[in-house]
Amino acid sequence: MNFEMTDAQRMIRDMVREFAEKEIRPRAAEIDQTDEFPQDLYRRMAELGILGMTLSPEYGGSGADTVSWAIAQEEMARASVVVADIQLLNKLMQDMILRNGTEAQKGKYLPAMGRGEKICVIAQTEPGTGSDVAGIQTTARLEREGYVLNGTKRFITCAMVCDLAVVVATVDKAKGRQGITLFLVEKGTPGFSPGSKERLMGVRGMGTGELVFDNCWIPRENLLGGECEGFKRAMMSLDTGRIGIGCQAVGLAQAAMEEAIRYARQRTAFGQPIASNQGIQFMLAEMSAGIEAARLRLRHAAFLKDQGRPIIREAAEAKLLASELVVRVTKDALQIHGAYGYSKDFPIERMYREAKVYQIWEGTSEIQRMVIARQLLKEYGG
Repeated sequence: MNFEMTDAQRMIRDMVREFAEKEIRPRAAEIDQTDEFPQDLYRRMAELGILGMTLSPEYGGSGADTVSWAIAQEEMARASVVVADIQLLNKLMQDMILRNGTEAQKGKYLPAMGRGEKICVIAQTEPGTGSDVAGIQTTARLEREGYVLNGTKRFITCAMVCDLAVVVATVDKAKGRQGITLFLVEKGTPGFSPGSKERLMGVRGMGTGELVFDNCWIPRENLLGGECEGFKRAMMSLDTGRIGIGCQAVGLAQAAMEEAIRYARQRTAFGQPIASNQGIQFMLAEMSAGIEAARLRLRHAAFLKDQGRPIIREAAEAKLLASELVVRVTKDALQIHGAYGYSKDFPIERMYREAKVYQIWEGTSEIQRMVIARQLLKEYGG
């Protein structure tokens, strides 16, 4: 494996980094404070080709590889994890429709998503289910050459601003995961509406909230993939999602370390910069070593995905390393700041609040450990 970026990957990094530094970073605190979806930055990502970077040219994209996208995710998260996660959601939904949709569905939605004209979400998590996708309670009942959906989804990223939802529902609760099916539901469909907005500790500004389906009838052609095939189709997106979430965690950790270094060099105590204190130096060294290790694992997982190879364990390990890392790094970075780190006048306070969710999103750390162990037992089972 060549650890050097290609010229194309370097160009993407430089473009995204410039966008992040000039346009995203100055808005990060504002987005957090107002908790408002950054529509202008979303449109700007579309203009720069970031929203459609991994889409094939057939649907208006540039066909960039997974490694390039992973680099872009990290660069954006270094400025704002909110903007990075909006782009991640867009890519995951593109991939899901590309992999499971009919030609008519792909032609209708993919170019519009790449141009930033439609925001698509995955309506999966429910009030009583999180990691247990097989426990979905939202129902889909056959009726009038279509389906009637009933149920409530919660903690849905971009729920309050979405134009389209991929809804995970069951056509038969008795079948468990074998009854799960995916449906495409457009904004404006009778019986489909946003519920309450979530009041989150961090990663604010993504319009996270509820989606409600109340006798929502959709035609049979809105089925995404085959009936009762939803569980395996939904699970297929997890590996890519874990790479993206891991890259965001590394980007956030990188930003927190940079803030800690900057503060440690400027802040004096007992007549000298606190950066001269060996205890501070050791904390910074641990941050750097962890960031580089997680970054390499993530790039390797992205590289393997580009080769078409299975990455279940690799993606889970990368996500686990990165999510545990970012919590440690932001905690130590805030400690280096002392009382100032506890103040909203310093960005490390926001970063500290944002870090925790990475141990939860795309499968908790406990779920990642289960996935890794299961794969190890298969690989070394004799």
